[in-house]
Order: sequence, then C-alpha cells, then structure tokens
Amino acid sequence: MIACLRPLSALCLAGLLAACASSPSSSLGEMPRTPQASIEQLLQQASESEPEQAALLRLSAADLALQQQDIGRSARILEQVPMEGLKPAQQIFASTLAAELAMARNQPKSALKALSHPSLERLAELPPEQQTRTQLVRARALEADGQTLPAARERVFIAPLLSGEAATSNHEAIWALVSSLPIDQLQARDQTDLAGWLELARLTKTSATLAEQQAAIDKWREQNPDHPAAKQLPQPLGKLKEIAGQPLTKIALLLPQEGQLASVGRALRDGFIAAHYQAQQGNQPQPSIKLYDSSKMTSLDEFYRQAQADGIQLVVGPLEKPLVKQLNAREQLPITTLALNYSDAGQEGPAQLFQFGLAAEDEAREAARRAWADGMRSAVALVPRGEWGDRVLKAFQQSWQAEGGRLIAAEHVDQPVALAQQIADLFQLRQSEARAKRLQSTLGTPVAAHPTRRQDVDFIFLAATPQQAQQIKPTLAFQYAGDVPVYATSHLYAAGSDQSQYLDLNGIRFCETPWLLNDNDPLRQQVGTQWPQAAGSLGRLYAMGADAYRLAPRLTQLKALPESTIDGLSGTLSLNPAQRIERQLPWAEFRDGQVQRLEDSDS
Repeated sequence: MIACLRPLSALCLAGLLAACASSPSSSLGEMPRTPQASIEQLLQQASESEPEQAALLRLSAADLALQQQDIGRSARILEQVPMEGLKPAQQIFASTLAAELAMARNQPKSALKALSHPSLERLAELPPEQQTRTQLVRARALEADGQTLPAARERVFIAPLLSGEAATSNHEAIWALVSSLPIDQLQARDQTDLAGWLELARLTKTSATLAEQQAAIDKWREQNPDHPAAKQLPQPLGKLKEIAGQPLTKIALLLPQEGQLASVGRALRDGFIAAHYQAQQGNQPQPSIKLYDSSKMTSLDEFYRQAQADGIQLVVGPLEKPLVKQLNAREQLPITTLALNYSDAGQEGPAQLFQFGLAAEDEAREAARRAWADGMRSAVALVPRGEWGDRVLKAFQQSWQAEGGRLIAAEHVDQPVALAQQIADLFQLRQSEARAKRLQSTLGTPVAAHPTRRQDVDFIFLAATPQQAQQIKPTLAFQYAGDVPVYATSHLYAAGSDQSQYLDLNGIRFCETPWLLNDNDPLRQQVGTQWPQAAGSLGRLYAMGADAYRLAPRLTQLKALPESTIDGLSGTLSLNPAQRIERQLPWAEFRDGQVQRLEDSDS
C-alpha cells in the first residue's frame, strides 16, 4: 500500500476515503470511519489532499491512534484539525474524540467542555453508533465529575440504542449509579425509565431487613413488568435474592477471653449477645452463636477447619491486629469473616474478609466533613506525637483537602512545656511581637502593642486525650486564639467521669458514638442495667459489639448496594470499596461542663 501512495495518489485517496468516510448526509457532511490503512498512510495522504479531505483523513488517523492507546499521538493529530473548517458531523466526531482523550487523561471537566460544542445539538441526526459513542463518553465524564444523577440519565437515554455486551454493561452501570445516590435524590419525578430505576434504588435502601427488601423488589417488578430492570434484575440485586434464600443460621464469635485484650473482648461479646437477645424479641428467626477463644487458638487454619465442621456460616472476629493482618494477607478465606480490627491501609485483602473497628481515622474524616458543612474553609491541626497521631492527621488532611479545604499548618503535641510555643507558632504570634519591637525601635519610643494572631484560620482540628485537651484550650485563650472554633475527635471525652473537668473545654465540638449521646436507646438502657460500665468509655465497645451483630447478616447487602447505610450505635455504618466499615458520627459540644448533642448538618 505504501508503494502506491505517490504514483497512484488519486486512486489511493479514493480508496482510503471510501474506507474511512460514510455516505454524505446533506448539510451535516461526511463522517470519518475506521480506515483500512495505517496512521502513517493516512497522514501522508492528508498532506497531499484538499483541506476538506485532509481533515477527514486526520480525524481517522487520530481515532486510529486512540484505538491503539497512543493518547499523545492522537491528541497531536487532532490539534492539526481546525474545528471551524469542519462540517457539523465532523465537528461532533472531533468533539467526541477530544472528550475521549480527556477521559484517558482523567480530565472529566475538559471532556464535558469538549462536548459542549454547538454542533452536538444535531447529534440525533447522526448514525446510532456515533450517538452512543458520544453519549457514553458524556456519561463517563459526568460520573467522573461527580454528577451521578445526570450520568444515570444519560445512560438511560441511550440504553435503547445498545445491544449485546454493550447493553448489559450499560444496564449494570445505570444500577451502580442510581444505587450510589443518597436517599434525597431518589424521588421519582416523572414516568420515564429513570424514575423506575430511582424508585427501585429507594426501595432497596429503605428496607430494614433483607426479607423486607426482597418483598419490596418483587412488588416493584410486578408493578413495572416492562421496565428494563424488571426484565433483567441488576446483578447485585440478583445476588441478594440468592442470599435471601440462604439465611444466616450460625455465627462464630472469635474473641480473646484471656490476656491483655480480655476486657475489650468481654465488652464486645456482651454488646454482641445483647443485640442478639434484643433481635429475638422481634419474633424474627435469629442465627445461633458459638463462642471461640482466640487467646487459646493455635492456628487460623485449625480454627477455620473446626468452624467448618461446626457448620459456621460467618465468623465475627478476631480482634487481635496481628491475626487480622494474617487474614488480610491470604488470597481467600474458607468462611466469610467480619474482623473486629483493621489491617494496614492500602493492602487489598481476600473477597471474604470484611473489617470493622472504632478507627480514629473515621473520626478525623468526620471532623473534616462536619467542619466543611459548617462553612469552614481553612484549618490548623493539633495531634499527638507518634504513629497514632500521624495516622489521624493523614486521614484528616486527605479528607479535608478532598472537600476543598486548606490545611495551613499542623503541630504534634508532646510535652506540656512546649505547648504554648507550638500554639504560638501555629498562629504566628511571635511574628506579631517582632513587628511591635521593630516599630518601637524605629520610633524610638515605647509602643503599647498586643500580639495578634493570624486571621486566616477558620478552625482547629484537635485529636487529644482529656488531659491534653484541658491544657490546650486554656493555652489557646492565653495565646489570643480562644475564639477559634475547635473540632475534635471523641478521644478528649471520658464518658462517665467527673463532668466538672470539662468546664475548661467550653465550646469545643466533638464527634461521638450515638451510644454515648443517646441515654434513651432501649439497648443501651438494657445493657447499662446489667453492666453499669457500659455508660462510660467502655460503652463505645459495647456499641461496636452490638453493631457487629447488626452488620453480620447485611455485609453482602452493603457490598451489593454502594452508599447504603445502617444506623448503628457506634455511628452510621457504610462499606467502602476496600470492604472496611466506615462510621459517620453525630456531634456534641461542651457547654458549662455538660455534653450537649448538636443537630446534624448537611454533608
């Protein structure tokens, strides 16, 4: 083919154009198609052609380079095609190609800008394959830009144009999008297919139990027999239907009964069993529970062999971090397991492993969410020195910056004697004092100057013990920063202790488990009667144990329905892509030494 380029250029050109252009479409112009030639051949021919034909050839060459995943070359070729010289059909093709290149570079806003070209108003006049190509990249860009509902609407609109594997993939993508929407965006407003999808997602999210969920889905399918999701249930809902037919009947509770973690294990066990007894009062069948002592366990393999012999369907535990790390390192587990601790972040575990704990990182993320919702935009942070403080600060920083916030500075609190200096450094008080001294030196007379703090700090993120917090808050006032709002983790609150110690903490906002903020919860009252210590700081562990029981039958449900939540006693629980349970917590504030719960804010 290369040999014919120069001596037979006209003939070759005719052949190439026949291969890479569709039949003319009145004023829209010809459409490039995948050519029967190499990129080099197309570009060579374009250099010898009239402008209109050259543009067609270059568009085909750019498209071919994209198909070969040569993103840079495709973009360079596309830059040689002037949009103003193209017919509408070619402008649509070029805009679509530009959007695909932007998405290949993870630039959804650039993709959406490319798809805003005026020529796109005539997209419906083009062949179906071009319509679907353009709208699919628009759907992907909308999703990547956080516009979930418009992305779902786009996919619903193009669904009738698709067939085969593309149709199936789009079908599942629609469900993934609508099921990730919060409840307040799931209200059906019309009678389109999208309204049916939204209603199905709303029903699955608002059903309290798996049985109720299945009943709601079945009823929806009866009422909407012609809806695409009724004809072909999305795969996650199909899996849930299978699960509903295999109820959970036997759980292993694997906790230490001796050693350093025995008291923690007892609190978790008692909360778990209490939730079991409460559930039994609802006249619904509940699984039986078999206790295993992890402190006497010789090997995980031996434990799982015994559990399988005992007919166990789900393991809750272990608590010990080394054991959780061992589980996370395995390729697969013989029984689905809800570990009551976390392995190291960033390490993917087996599909059968879920992880749940009272992670300080959850509270750091919650502080970022709440502060942003309250209108804060710039922060400084005070965290303890050491590995724990580093983890908390990292979680806060990542979440705060993801929201769009600015972290100006951070200090690691260690020795009390250094605290005043650290806070002064955070708020640049020493610079203020230095300015006053320079002014006095210049004037040659005494200057009455009060140090002033920097004014670009909206709030302080604080992770500290009660003792540290009681030193920090008065020091903030002494260092002219007493008016700066403080958002803290629950670690500064020792529930059940002398409340007078919190007088110095007035105004500090902190997140806390619903268990310790709601005295009227029936399960807390029942547990508190038998174990008074559950009203103190150990209450967080009782709450975690109770939530572990509530999570047990719904792990697969949480996995199948992204963004669905469970209102627990340790927080509002959800499952992240790494199969770790995350908590969103309510907020409280110290007022005159007392803890006052705050209203929830919009996230």
